[in-house]
Amino acid sequence: MSRRMIVVTGGAGFIGSNVVARLAAEDHYDIVVCDRLGSADDAKWKNLVKHAVADFWLPEELFHRLNRHADAIEAVVHMGAVSATTEPDADLILRTNFTLSRDLWDWCVAHDTRLIYASSAATYGDGDQGFDDDDSAEGLAALRPLNAYGYSKLLFDQYAVRQAGRGHAPPQWAGLKFFNVYGPNEGHKGGMKSVIAGIWPSVAAGQTVTLFRSHRPDYADGGQMRDFVFVDDVVDIIAWLLTAPQVSGIYNAGSGRARSFLDLAHATFAAAGIEPSVAYIDTPEAIRERYQYFTEARMDRLRAAGYPGQSTPLEEGVRRYVQDFLSRPDPYR
Repeated sequence: MSRRMIVVTGGAGFIGSNVVARLAAEDHYDIVVCDRLGSADDAKWKNLVKHAVADFWLPEELFHRLNRHADAIEAVVHMGAVSATTEPDADLILRTNFTLSRDLWDWCVAHDTRLIYASSAATYGDGDQGFDDDDSAEGLAALRPLNAYGYSKLLFDQYAVRQAGRGHAPPQWAGLKFFNVYGPNEGHKGGMKSVIAGIWPSVAAGQTVTLFRSHRPDYADGGQMRDFVFVDDVVDIIAWLLTAPQVSGIYNAGSGRARSFLDLAHATFAAAGIEPSVAYIDTPEAIRERYQYFTEARMDRLRAAGYPGQSTPLEEGVRRYVQDFLSRPDPYR
């Protein structure tokens, strides 16, 4: 009898490849990746080269393959998305982030298959409504995303909650609102890489790094705050959900503690053993009015659902990322 399978969409991407690394190492399931690799010079294939995946599916053949292997599929971990908040093609964003997710939901319902998917903290918009992962229809309706990416994620969250309320849901479904995730295997992301990866070449060279100047009197330069979360911590949540089929809903996936960009830069210099040197530049006018000064995940609901894991402190997560990956000749997990 063949082994049960878990399909990871976006499995060659940043968070997806870290999920694949964990699940392949645990060796409880055959792990299938669905993704596009792009150019052979791109880093995405390198995110997978150390891990024994059972199969690789292209997105255009996803549903054909799902149908062919329906009896063996235990769960779909849906990390595939257009994740660039600066993507100008809103129709592409909706097709990829909403339409595909909706069709996957319906497939999982029809085949009694569990679904864990990537939502986003971008659904919270400017944060005026707070960062409480209220997954009621009323709570979701109050959110005001600032870009098409955040809207696409909110639209699917609303679809999931509405369908679940009508009894049309997979046996387990969970959406995770990822905050500012950092860690190995993000080299292919270009300008959407974490700040740590972005400043690392300058840090390694002992050069000054630049952060955005504050344009609000209540925040110092570099004092803008984010919930930075190490990728291992969000993979922990996904791995736990796969062992807790009774847990469904939409949950924050962050550290639960906001830290400043200056803290992040100092932690990166410290991990490299280099004295910090930071300068400030104006936040570009194109994003200045919509720039978030604070995000912080409330993690109460996930804890109440039984999640036992602990968040990696910022300095420790940055140290591990720098010393175990970024500073190595082979920086891939």
